[in-house]
Amino acid sequence: MLHGPNLNLLGHREPEVYGRDTLEAIDRTLREEAGTLDVELETFQANGEGALVDYVQEAASRVDGFLVNAAALTHTSVALLDALVGVGRPYVEVHLSNIHARESFRRESLLAPRAAGVVVGFGADSYLLGLRGLARQLAARAGN
Repeated sequence: MLHGPNLNLLGHREPEVYGRDTLEAIDRTLREEAGTLDVELETFQANGEGALVDYVQEAASRVDGFLVNAAALTHTSVALLDALVGVGRPYVEVHLSNIHARESFRRESLLAPRAAGVVVGFGADSYLLGLRGLARQLAARAGN
């Protein structure tokens, strides 16, 4: 699970847009769901683009795929897109809010065209739906 900039402020930052769940609560729920899906999950949050790129490159040797909420970098980061595509692992993009119903600059995702799937607008449930989808795709690829 890759969390982008400012997601460490969840629960306090614009709760009318992003909800009241904290990042810690979302990660806890994701870990519980990962257990029911019989998959391992690690989480990482950074506010800097370079740290996220470094993490993707470093983690690729031990993970089968990525669940990604790139936050504001969704709309701007060719570097993050290149890292995700470059490591050859599938990824699912998730967002708490419906980015298509927001400001025009938030409606375009640089990551979406290469993503295995995109889930937006379901609050913290977007993460769970994305994790379930990614786990199913990985299982199908493995022949399970």
